[in-house]
Amino acid sequence: MAAAPSSATASVPAYFLRRLTLTDFRCYPHLRLDADDRCVVLTGPNGAGKTNILEAISYLAPGRGLRRARFDDVVRRYSDRGWAVAATVDGTPGGGVEIGTGTMSPDPTATAPLERRQVRVDGETMRGPAALAESIAMAWITPQMDRLFQEDGASRRRFLDRLVYGVDPGHATRVSAYERAMRERARLLKSGQRSDQWVLALENTMAEYGVAIAAARRDAVARLSGVLDAAIGPFPAALVDVEGVVEAMLDGMAALDAEQQFRDALTASRGRDAETGGAAVGPHRSDLAVTHLDKGLPARQCSTGEQKALLISIVLADARVAALRTGAAPLLLLDEIVAHLDETRRVALLDQVLGMGVQAWLTGTDKDVFAPLGARALFLDVRDGAITGIQDD
Repeated sequence: MAAAPSSATASVPAYFLRRLTLTDFRCYPHLRLDADDRCVVLTGPNGAGKTNILEAISYLAPGRGLRRARFDDVVRRYSDRGWAVAATVDGTPGGGVEIGTGTMSPDPTATAPLERRQVRVDGETMRGPAALAESIAMAWITPQMDRLFQEDGASRRRFLDRLVYGVDPGHATRVSAYERAMRERARLLKSGQRSDQWVLALENTMAEYGVAIAAARRDAVARLSGVLDAAIGPFPAALVDVEGVVEAMLDGMAALDAEQQFRDALTASRGRDAETGGAAVGPHRSDLAVTHLDKGLPARQCSTGEQKALLISIVLADARVAALRTGAAPLLLLDEIVAHLDETRRVALLDQVLGMGVQAWLTGTDKDVFAPLGARALFLDVRDGAITGIQDD
């Protein structure tokens, strides 16, 4: 069952980084890494700086990166200029693109970092990070995500939204606009000096974008379900769904009617929201529900190994869906992905990555476990923030 989707995915282009440049990011004062469309394997001892490279790449997507660190925490120690990450992205349906982000001013004479993160695409300054979703699609798995199904719903919402970005770049803009309106509404309600007309305008914005967000998430899980209903090699079949009040509205009514019902719910909850400083209802409270199909168990009740296998199943399925839907397979960042996989699953994962034709950036301490990739990967050794090639055998 798994071979056909892999070969189908491999027939479409895949996003890949041809060049990556870091400036004053974490342990790297300056790093330039040239690659091609092969996978990139970063090996070396713990603490060498491998994950820092994947984190830098993750900032080329909307959001706060795979560690969700504060921007002033990723700048290299003793640097007073801020940080920057730039890349040449190729393999895109529209051709190559230059993207970059960071708090370092593009003005070489500047002596202080920017107050906010800046995003540039082909030399043009964009309004915000959401613009990055138009230039590249990526997904990642990190060791911290091993507890994704045990944590609160916020982590799963962010995970689901990253999957949506890969097929619907406009989703990032909608999420950003919704969250801005929600924060402003909360501020006005909390202050007690609100204008009902202005609050209503913000609720109209939340209703419009909130229903669109819920619809995009529903569409994403529906597409995933068509792939996840069968096991991907040793990775289990899964049932995925998105649970939330606004999503449920769309089960029985048109989008415009759902907007009105959501708007009415926001208006009715103003008093409570003024006390709590939030919003009692909305897609910001939705959750991704995952079930191990063969066992009929919610993911949170599965073993740690089964939860990681389910996570891998979802990311692999999403990569296939995104490739066939958009015409380009996403970039994959797989941090210490093979550390706790048995040999069968380790080999199967690498086979799937190669079969899909994606550029995956993988990290680990042992080069030998990545041997099945052979010459189809670029092997780099990372030690003390320095990188050397080791693809000589």
